[in-house]
Amino acid sequence: MQTTLRLGVTGGIGSGKSTVCRQLSGMGASVIDADAISRACTAVNGPALPAIAQAFGDAVFQAPGVLDRDRLRDMVFDDPKARERLQALLHPMIAAEIERQAEQAIACSAPCIAFDIPLLVESARWRPILHRVLVVDCSPATQIHRVGQRSGLDALSVQKIMSNQSSRAARLQCADFVIFNESLSIDEIDAQLSAMFPFLEI
Repeated sequence: MQTTLRLGVTGGIGSGKSTVCRQLSGMGASVIDADAISRACTAVNGPALPAIAQAFGDAVFQAPGVLDRDRLRDMVFDDPKARERLQALLHPMIAAEIERQAEQAIACSAPCIAFDIPLLVESARWRPILHRVLVVDCSPATQIHRVGQRSGLDALSVQKIMSNQSSRAARLQCADFVIFNESLSIDEIDAQLSAMFPFLEI
């Protein structure tokens, strides 16, 4: 019986990583989205909120049980120690849910699990549990343009987010596969994925 491929998928903001993961899902891979799990942990009355309240106080809440995401994001972007505290709270919860979903996918005989993990390179937690890493890459100028169009952020704001992510060079260094998504069509992405993972089907 073929072993389920545990594929880490990562890329900088605006690289098109989510698009690649959607295409992998359409090809039969089971996609586990770390960002979606993080959002669930911090949703209204989410399981992470009591620990966040204890660590950061009521100032990061709009109302009891309702996190002020913008305020917390600004706080952790401006303070590396605050960011480390937040990650220490969230990452174990996220990792536990990721592994639960992975076990479920393996039980269903998924040919591939695509772990959509933005901070894959930044954290030593992930690489040992993955068979391969796929990096979705593009130029910094393209990242800034895409995120600005998508979110309405100015260039300086996008650059601030990028500066808190792993460098492009560090991501590429950890890659087993790379999709350079500067201006690829969906068909071109599918063709590259099919060449990389021929056991999946479109």
